[in-house]
Amino acid sequence: MAYVSVPKDLTKVKTKLALNLTKRQLIGFTIAALIGFPVYLLARKALPNDISMLIMIGVAFPIIFTTLFQKDGIYFEKYLKYMIDKKRQASIRIYKTECIYDVRRKKKRKKGKE
Repeated sequence: MAYVSVPKDLTKVKTKLALNLTKRQLIGFTIAALIGFPVYLLARKALPNDISMLIMIGVAFPIIFTTLFQKDGIYFEKYLKYMIDKKRQASIRIYKTECIYDVRRKKKRKKGKE
């Protein structure tokens, strides 16, 4: 009898559209191809083939990275936003207290001078 494994957490299951890719991956790879391939063809006219291929990879890699990156179920855009917001927040806040005895001494000195 055939068995099919069912994941325990069904929220992590992604719907696959075509070529076993999700909608996000399909759109991202399409955009990377639409930008990367013309860059390769234009660079190949002026540069050697291997250099133009590296330029195409350099142009398409950020798009592919943002498409595939996922940490703790959060995509790259949200993760980057959280990191920027974290940097904007105040750094370590130091808790400072005043010694009540020093405060009293200062008050006594002020009273004594008057």
